Amino acid sequence: MQPNPQDYDYDLDAAIASVVKVRALVPPDAFTAETLGTERAGNGVLIRRDGLVLTIGYLITEAQTVWVTLAGGRVVQGHVVAFDQETGFGLVQLLARLDVDVLPMGSSANARVGDDVVMAGGGGLQHAVAARIIAKQEFAGYWEYVLDEAIFTAPSHPNWGGTALINAAGELIGIGSLQIQRSQSGRNLEDANMIVPIDLLKPILDDLTTLGRPNRPARPWLGLYASELDGGVAVLGVAAKGPANDARVQVGDVILDVAGAKVSSLADLFRRVWSLGPAGVEVPLTISREGRVRALNVHSGDRRDFLKGPVLH
Repeated sequence: MQPNPQDYDYDLDAAIASVVKVRALVPPDAFTAETLGTERAGNGVLIRRDGLVLTIGYLITEAQTVWVTLAGGRVVQGHVVAFDQETGFGLVQLLARLDVDVLPMGSSANARVGDDVVMAGGGGLQHAVAARIIAKQEFAGYWEYVLDEAIFTAPSHPNWGGTALINAAGELIGIGSLQIQRSQSGRNLEDANMIVPIDLLKPILDDLTTLGRPNRPARPWLGLYASELDGGVAVLGVAAKGPANDARVQVGDVILDVAGAKVSSLADLFRRVWSLGPAGVEVPLTISREGRVRALNVHSGDRRDFLKGPVLH
């Protein structure tokens, strides 16, 4: 699955040299420590000559210390600039002078199913995978996350977090987020990567680098983990000290509607919650618990208020 540089019309080695390794250390008392761990490792991409690294946000959320390993093996400390819960992107600023090339951004909107691409992790050609785009479609994550059109590639990169998705022009068109399994030919399961499209970064990049967050009202956050079940949505977990926990939402509850509007899927649930207003809005839920229907009212929160902010060095 390793790509051959001779098969590409751009300098593949130079493109991959812009991809770095990212290691983050998170305090044990961080809100995400229990679910994401206190030591996280993945990849990132140099997107600006001053040392700005784009990665996937969960790697650096609440990180106190970040170390980045460049293509030549040099290790540089960085600090977290921003992590955006809506898109899933994260930014790290390296704290050193650099003389390295960056990976130019392309257009994820122009990517097509069937396109040949490269998924590149930090560490050189041996950490890259020759892949293809197998789908562009909606993705809903159990942690209150929806992408209108995520990119899916196969074969899967084994160290997918923060990998660079590079198109045939040698441009960055997405950042690796997850490994999933998709049905192939209706029978077999195929490992694939879910990619966050780069076009989602462009409108908010300036805000992230100057404000640390997009300049828009925060979405209401419930603090629950959910899954689709028989045409409905069931609660799989509840974040400790989160809004849903305060409202006594329980594992096993089936969410029937939000503010009177029926819920049929994860994306449907989250979009209905977000449509009620900004963070802090009251979210009326109708749930089924042990065969009984009951109403709950969740006072939503801003997810960022529960997270440790970036630490400047």
